[in-house]
Amino acid sequence: MHINHHVERFLRQSGLSPTKFGRIAAGDPRLVHDMRNGREIGERMANRLRGFMADYREPEQMRERIAA
Repeated sequence: MHINHHVERFLRQSGLSPTKFGRIAAGDPRLVHDMRNGREIGERMANRLRGFMADYREPEQMRERIAA
């Protein structure tokens, strides 16, 4: 599956806005917008995004872990 599909599914599931995702995952708030408009993502960036998505914890889940 192409990285764009992974990112779009992650955005739907996490509730993160595209701008926030790009900012915290890659330091580029326009990343998702650019990807949607045809920007090609290199393998290094794709791996960075996959790693971010795999390690992401929703803020509420983090609070529950800290409180436990």
